[in-house]
Amino acid sequence: MITKISYILILLFSFNAYECKQETNIDKNSDSTKVEEKKTKEEKLISIIGVGDIMMGSNYPSAGSLPPDDGKYLFEDVKEILEDADITCGNLEGTLLDKGGIPKKCGDSTGKNCHSFRMPTRYAEYLKDAGFDFMSLANNHSGDMGMEGRESTYRTLEKNEISFAGTLDYPTAILEYDGIKYGFAGFAPNNGTVSILNLDKASEIISDLKKESDIVIVFFHGGAEGNSAQRVPRRNEMYLGENRGDVYEFSHAVIDAGADVVFGSGPHVTRAIELYKNRIIAYSLGNFCTYGKFGLSGATGIAPILKVFVNKKGEFIRGEITAIKQIKRGFPVIDEKGMVIKTMQELAKKDFPNTELIIGDDGKFEKK
Repeated sequence: MITKISYILILLFSFNAYECKQETNIDKNSDSTKVEEKKTKEEKLISIIGVGDIMMGSNYPSAGSLPPDDGKYLFEDVKEILEDADITCGNLEGTLLDKGGIPKKCGDSTGKNCHSFRMPTRYAEYLKDAGFDFMSLANNHSGDMGMEGRESTYRTLEKNEISFAGTLDYPTAILEYDGIKYGFAGFAPNNGTVSILNLDKASEIISDLKKESDIVIVFFHGGAEGNSAQRVPRRNEMYLGENRGDVYEFSHAVIDAGADVVFGSGPHVTRAIELYKNRIIAYSLGNFCTYGKFGLSGATGIAPILKVFVNKKGEFIRGEITAIKQIKRGFPVIDEKGMVIKTMQELAKKDFPNTELIIGDDGKFEKK
C-alpha cells in the first residue's frame, strides 16, 4: 500500500526527472541551432562571373555586320549561366552609338589592323537582359567613334543600369548589391583609358577604391594578341609596335594594393588563371561574344565563363569554368567538349607549375 508520503515522493521524483529531460533537450536544440546558424554564415559566399571580349556586331561602315534577328538571341544559349551570380562582368569592345561619330585613325598605314566598332544603343538591353552588371571600357575600341561614341556609351549603359569603368572620364565605379559594395576599375594601354603601364598610379587607384568597397574587381586589357599569345611571359608585351604592359606584374601589383579578383582580356585567346595571395587572376578570358568582325578559328573561338566564389573578405574559396565556343560568326554557346577547360589545365601547368590550384575535367577549380 502506497502511503501519502510515498505518493508525494514519487510525484516529486517524476516531476524532477521530467524537468531534467526538458532542460537537456532545450540545451541540445540550442547548441544545434547555433551550429546550423554558424554553418549557414560560413557557407554564404559571393559569386562573381567574368567573361572576355564582347562586341555584338557593328553598324559601321554598314549594317551588314549586325547579327540576324537584330541580335536579340546572341546570349540565349548562355543566359541562364550568366544570370546565376551575384555580379556578372564583361569587357565591352566598342561603342554604343546608333549613327555618326568619328571613326578612329590607326597608326597602321595599311588600315588592315584598324577596325571601328559601333553597336546600336538598343543592344545594351541585350546585355542587361543577359544578366550583366558591369562593363569594362578599358580597351582599344572604347574610343572607336571619338568623344561622341564615348558619351553615347556612358549614357546608354547608365540608362540600362549597367555600371562601367576604365576610362579617364570614369576610372572606377561602385555598385552595391545585397549589402555588399563592389568596387570596379579598368586599365589598358590605350588613349582615353586608365593606364596599365603606370603601376604606382594603378595601385593608388585600387587602394583608394578598397577603402570604399568590400570587394574590388579589376579588369585589364593587355598583352600580345593571337593564337601565339596564350602564354604569360612575365615581361612587357609588344603588339603592332605598342607596349601592351607586363600583365603579370600589373596583376600582382593591384592585388597587393587591395584588389580581390582580376579579370584580363586583350590577347583574344584564353590564358591561364593563377592564385596569388588567395586571390584569383585570369590573365585573359578570350573572345566571348564577338560577332562578325573577329577571327574565330582555333583558340580565338573558344573561351570560359569564369565563376569565382569568394568570402566577404574577398578570399578565393572555389570556382567554376563553363566552356563556350562561338558559332554562326559570333554566337556564344556551350561547348560540350569543354575544349577551353583542357586549354586552361595545360596552360596552368606550363605557366604556373607550382600553382595551388587544381582544375578538374568538369571545370571546377579549388585550392590543393
